[in-house]
Amino acid sequence: MILGLPVWVFLCIIFIFLSGYMAYRAMKAEQKVEQQFIEKEGRVYLSRMEEEREKRSKQNDQLRQRAR
Repeated sequence: MILGLPVWVFLCIIFIFLSGYMAYRAMKAEQKVEQQFIEKEGRVYLSRMEEEREKRSKQNDQLRQRAR
């Protein structure tokens, strides 16, 4: 007995804090993975927008040449 409490009580308290720490680490890791996914999808979206902009620019150039 430590400070009048059984050892198993101290072990439970330690495991509670350890569990909280592990949950915090898992949450941070999940946020990192999610942020990487968001950035990847954002790059894909921006590249599609750029391709569409180039496609429309080429179409406008062709229409201007035909109008001459």
